Amino acid sequence: MKRILILGASGFIGNALYKELCSYFDTHGTYLTDRKIFSDNHQFHHFDMETENIEILLQNVKPDVIVSAVRGNFDAQVVTHFQIIDYILRTNTKLIFISSANVFDAFTNYPSYEYDKTLSQSIYGRFKIKIENALLRLPNHQYNILRLPMVFGKNSPRVKELKTVIDLGEALEVFPNVVINATEIQKVTQQIHYIINRSREGVFHLGSTDLTHQKDFIEELCEGLGYEHVVFKNVYDSNFDRFLAVLPKDNKLPKNLQITIHDVIEASTKL
Repeated sequence: MKRILILGASGFIGNALYKELCSYFDTHGTYLTDRKIFSDNHQFHHFDMETENIEILLQNVKPDVIVSAVRGNFDAQVVTHFQIIDYILRTNTKLIFISSANVFDAFTNYPSYEYDKTLSQSIYGRFKIKIENALLRLPNHQYNILRLPMVFGKNSPRVKELKTVIDLGEALEVFPNVVINATEIQKVTQQIHYIINRSREGVFHLGSTDLTHQKDFIEELCEGLGYEHVVFKNVYDSNFDRFLAVLPKDNKLPKNLQITIHDVIEASTKL
């Protein structure tokens, strides 16, 4: 049985992934806070990347696959991932790195595919690129880069934030000229499960196969959540459509693991 270590298993994506994988693999996870929730679970390990070297944890757990869903200080993340890369080169372990559509946020005229050149104007995007570039120098069988657009779901932080803004009677910022794709958490965990199970290699874009304008998406999402009189604040940062979308082309998943914008909205609004 493969042993999986999920970094950031107490977070939104990491915890959903732990729940998806724990019945099929010897699954371990790390947490930083919420000691009362996770400390009694011997599959969970406390890890603070700002003060600890991850080498000790890796030597103790000896995972076959490491999934990085960790969040926090960017500099500490870079150091930790370079420590992981050093470890996997010595042990033939595999690292699955959850990245972001923001690695392409400097390109606005078209959607991005798996092996397009990355370029970002944001600090977040540039930090993700730094780790991606280090992984791309590894042998193919030792890494996956999984780029995600915005991740939704019934109890996702994004949906909770949207509800909070509306319930407070505040205006909801929308971007009529931004073209996006999206995904939802349960499909993401199924996709990662498949990638691990089939030992798939390389870069994957795990967004919906279709695109929509961000404002249209948010309006439809609000309607599905039962809100009828939402105040929207249109934000125009361009006179033309600007794309922030990651589409699959080279590494497509089976049909049952693909997702559409309609599926994302349905999964995020179901009772």
